[in-house]
Amino acid sequence: MKLVLAEPMYLKEPVNIISELVNEVQFNVTKDKIELVAMDPANVAMVIFNLLSSAFAEYDVKKEEKIAVNLDHFKQILKRVKPSDNLSLELEKNKLKVVIKGDTKRVFNLALIDISETEQKIPSLKFPVKVNINTLLLNEAIEDADIVSDAVNFIVEGKKLLVKADGSVSDALIEIKEDKENTISSGNAKAKYAIEYLKKFMKGAKLTDNAVLQFDNDYPLKLDFLVRDKMQLSFVLAPRVSNE
Repeated sequence: MKLVLAEPMYLKEPVNIISELVNEVQFNVTKDKIELVAMDPANVAMVIFNLLSSAFAEYDVKKEEKIAVNLDHFKQILKRVKPSDNLSLELEKNKLKVVIKGDTKRVFNLALIDISETEQKIPSLKFPVKVNINTLLLNEAIEDADIVSDAVNFIVEGKKLLVKADGSVSDALIEIKEDKENTISSGNAKAKYAIEYLKKFMKGAKLTDNAVLQFDNDYPLKLDFLVRDKMQLSFVLAPRVSNE
């Protein structure tokens, strides 16, 4: 197995984000992509990551491989990668060989670990509403809500997305209407989610200017960051069910 990335950000940034949710993960390397599915220890959030073979300058996979690593350790190595560097990954015995080529050549060997947990299954979810939204706009709305509460309501009414937060001393309401950049499927849905998790997810905005938000009444939320022909970073978040 030898994989060479000319745009290392598509691995570096997702690993940084995923490491905030889970510490030990297994990457499945198939003939057409690297994939990861993991659940955070609280069983509140799931992350789904796919890095397509078409994102690589070289993608030589003779057979499918499972690579389990400590993300904190992997992240520290990837921090040393500059945007202009080439990043290559190879398997050597029980280690992942990481080679960074730029002005110099640097070689790191990361020990593989054993993960005995059963593989996570991606839940089959159906959503009545879908919002294609600018990541800066969504991030600003979540930051606004964070000022007054630790949870936020996403509400779709017709062609409007309302982001609402209620605190003990104040509240916030952000209204986002459909336009050329932000599209909202017709429908009605309302659900509440923890801002702590959403803020971690929104670091995916470093990868693309647009996100896809899907949810239903008191139902899990799915947030997708997609880079065509290169990468998908998705999150599924359990709702906070209101007692109202």
